[in-house]
Amino acid sequence: MSEDDSCSNPGGVCDTDCNSVSVLSWEQVQRLDAILTETIPIHGRGNFPTLEMQPRQIVKVVRSRMEEKQIHVRDVRLNGSAASHVLHEDSGLGYKDLDLIFCADMKGESEFQTVKDIVLDCLLDFLPDCVNKEKITPLTLKEAYVQKMVKVNNDSDRWSLISLSNNRGKNVELKFVDSLRRQFEFSVDSFQIKLDSLLLFYECSENPMSETFHPTIVGESVYGDFSEALDHLRHKIICTRNPEEIRGGGLLKYCHLLVRGFRPASESEMKSLQRYMCSRFFIDFPDIGEQQRKLESYLQNHFVGLEDRKYDYLMTLHGVVNESTVCLMGHERRQTLGLIAMLAVRVLAEQNVIPNVANVTCYYQPAPYVADGNFSNYYIAQVQPVFACQQPAYSTWLPCN
Repeated sequence: MSEDDSCSNPGGVCDTDCNSVSVLSWEQVQRLDAILTETIPIHGRGNFPTLEMQPRQIVKVVRSRMEEKQIHVRDVRLNGSAASHVLHEDSGLGYKDLDLIFCADMKGESEFQTVKDIVLDCLLDFLPDCVNKEKITPLTLKEAYVQKMVKVNNDSDRWSLISLSNNRGKNVELKFVDSLRRQFEFSVDSFQIKLDSLLLFYECSENPMSETFHPTIVGESVYGDFSEALDHLRHKIICTRNPEEIRGGGLLKYCHLLVRGFRPASESEMKSLQRYMCSRFFIDFPDIGEQQRKLESYLQNHFVGLEDRKYDYLMTLHGVVNESTVCLMGHERRQTLGLIAMLAVRVLAEQNVIPNVANVTCYYQPAPYVADGNFSNYYIAQVQPVFACQQPAYSTWLPCN
């Protein structure tokens, strides 16, 4: 495997070994083909029309224009829950967002801006023919069709993300990566499938794929051991490496796995992992307002069509934070637990399980090791009435917290 096969090593040195890759079976290739050829609606805000696009189409257009602008694309990969679904259909994870990684040479600010301009310009190609495109600016397209934009450019990580909106939660996420130090949180979300051979087949072959006639497609686990990671996926096991590198959002993903029936490989190791993740969550989101925005965003983006699971998720998160948070003062910990309880009550109200949430008392017991003399066993959470979620309008790149 050449050094260009890696999109995560800043120095360009490939440390991938044969244990981390595997050739997809015909059944897996069929699932991958179904994902790339499925028509996904990109919903416009206001009066903007819905764009209909296949993932293979947007990849082809974006990649060709990047090459025209002299931005070399080493390869294109499918990542995240969609890749896990391809490898094991009954994983219990399902998939919502469609994560597409463009491993590209992006060394400076100009490349980031060029990629952003390319994606917005490509959206014009998918507008219906009846739309007058001459007066539509890139800013207008961004406000109409982009869910979020993220850019990270530092010594160890250089990447950007542009997420295209879908009202059913199946956002098309285009990620442009020059280098990325940590590409996974747990082994079950560490899979990447290289798409280049299949994309070339779409372009060149006059005959349809069959069991005896299809391209060789390689999957990789950036966890390190493909067979071990796939075994974790099949048996719903939570396992990771170097947990100190997992960012704050890893806590939310961990609780999501628990709610979906995944269980830790080792209870003792996971107790330590939970403390790591809780500490990192509060480092990355120290303010109660930031915590609330992060939690509401996670619920909105990851539970479309699964609203009945939100309450279980929040109660699981509440339990983990209550048991494993050791880095906060007593009042800060109570404040966060009160926030989670408030969101859980709000979810019940949205589901009409309880009639009114204007005045609710939330009770919880402290963790066994809390020895704060001023610690109160009960906390009154001032729960606000339910408000409709506001879709944020992003005027520029978001910083990566």
